[in-house]
Amino acid sequence: MKRPSRLIDTHQHVWWHFRDDRGLIADMDDHGIEYAWLLTWEIPTFEDHPNYHRVLDPRHMRADGTHAGIPLSAILDARERHPKRFVAGYCPHPALGDAPSLLESAAKIHGVKVCGEWKFRIPFDDPRGIELFRKAGELKMPVVLHLDVPWRKQEGKMGYDPNWYGGTVANLDRALAACPETIFIGHAPGFWREISADAEERSEAYPKGPVTGPGRIYDLFDRHPHLYADLSAGSARTALERDPAHAAAFLARYADRLLFARDYYGQDLWRFLETVDLPTDAAEKICFRNAERLVNGPMGTQIPA
Repeated sequence: MKRPSRLIDTHQHVWWHFRDDRGLIADMDDHGIEYAWLLTWEIPTFEDHPNYHRVLDPRHMRADGTHAGIPLSAILDARERHPKRFVAGYCPHPALGDAPSLLESAAKIHGVKVCGEWKFRIPFDDPRGIELFRKAGELKMPVVLHLDVPWRKQEGKMGYDPNWYGGTVANLDRALAACPETIFIGHAPGFWREISADAEERSEAYPKGPVTGPGRIYDLFDRHPHLYADLSAGSARTALERDPAHAAAFLARYADRLLFARDYYGQDLWRFLETVDLPTDAAEKICFRNAERLVNGPMGTQIPA
């Protein structure tokens, strides 16, 4: 893939993994990224896991020793300092308060344009989630979903993983069917492992090795035109790198619905993409055109730091 004239990062966070907003901007500048979608990750006390604390901002630790994650205030602070570089995202927890109203208020008061990151330990098709997704559709906000499956095969039987988010592809399928007016963007290990037909037989969160046949995300893409996916984090890159020939065909087939994204720093994703032979038009769609078709970009003028 030849590097397009522009890059938009559609999945990013701020004040995490030991970098503040200036550190993120410096990284974006180093890698030629024009702007990024900044996403929240709300963590209620009952979903907190201490393994994440070291990479999150200590300012958001609670008195009870749990962490609040990446709240909307962090996103708005960063955007205020760098309004040309960030699009604000926000996703309230569907089980707490009136999530659809909170999302609408964030859109109307703060100019939030993306519903994300949805990373919660309830199934996608929970009625409270469906109501939030429908409100996002009404507001023309794409929803960025994190999927980590509750069960993976371990020693010949299905083993439970307590750090699951969203449920399974079946839960996602039902949510997609219930919300045809909402744009969904799939992400994370539980989503990308389904690129291969052997997903249920694999114990790893990040399976490697050749793709054995079209996985269940092919079916989801083909039946639900409002499903997109971002290429962020190790999950998408690993799914593509495991079978480069398959990756080229997959990227070309779904170029209209894939989004360049990192969810971290560095050029690992781009280093892989530049090895893939894709037409210029497909590369531009993935790297910036699809993003701008879904969200109309940042607002305002740069405020000097």
